[in-house]
Amino acid sequence: MVKRPRLPVATEYGNAASFWVEYPTGLVDLTRTTHLPKGPLSDGDVMQDTAAREVPIPKLVKETMLDVPVDGERTIRIAKKHSAVVIIDMQNFFLHPDLRDHPKGLDCVIPIMNIVPSLRMHGVKILWVNWGLTDHELTTIPPSLVRGFMKGGHGGFGAQLAEPFGRLLMRGEFNSELYGPLQGLYEEGRKEGTDVWIHKNRMSGIWGGQTALDLYLQEQGITTLFFAGVNADQCVLGTLVDAYFRGYDCVVVEDCVATTSPAGALESVLYNAGGGYGFVTSSERIVEAAAAAAS
Repeated sequence: MVKRPRLPVATEYGNAASFWVEYPTGLVDLTRTTHLPKGPLSDGDVMQDTAAREVPIPKLVKETMLDVPVDGERTIRIAKKHSAVVIIDMQNFFLHPDLRDHPKGLDCVIPIMNIVPSLRMHGVKILWVNWGLTDHELTTIPPSLVRGFMKGGHGGFGAQLAEPFGRLLMRGEFNSELYGPLQGLYEEGRKEGTDVWIHKNRMSGIWGGQTALDLYLQEQGITTLFFAGVNADQCVLGTLVDAYFRGYDCVVVEDCVATTSPAGALESVLYNAGGGYGFVTSSERIVEAAAAAAS
């Protein structure tokens, strides 16, 4: 990934309502709670030219904030109630051995099962974003997407799969359920009120003016998103990029994403996620940070 040198002075990015502050220590505060002190401006209205020693780092409020180490020798500070984990397409259609050979995707199951309870206990929302089509939606999907899910001109969205999987990626069908223990993990969180299932009907969960995911994030005031799921260079990337365009904070959990594409595809996603779209971290760092904050 691109290695950014640490800043010599504290720097604020953004605007009055939506902003980050990065400190010379490597802390990047995403909580949007404390602006830098007013001082001389150098190159516009977002770069503070105040000496680092004159800018105290705000105190971590454990009840509402969490510090998570990320790649590039940085630590991000998130606001718990304004953060969510976005888990994309960990469904039987993409992972079940009877339908797909996706060992790298299966390798993501345990790391996801580790981060979900760790972040749940801090009030971070868990969003399961999955394909789940209606018969009406079958009439609205563009030809390029229809063709991509067909094999030799046959099958595709809504087609009948072998029993017990049902119709391909339709709501309520077994192939559209979460894979293995993940379905139970979601049901557990649904009962607790921490987890939400959100249907999507495109490669991106935030592709249009009013998608269910974007509306939920806006209604809940969520600004920081941790990304997990498959495939990393397709539906995960599509949702990630659209979230980035809309101004959400984007964090990819490296061992919680995978793809069936050649190795360079995942490498490119992680490179751009850490160098441009936002940040990259790991399940281990999330679990450790959550445990330390709870102690």
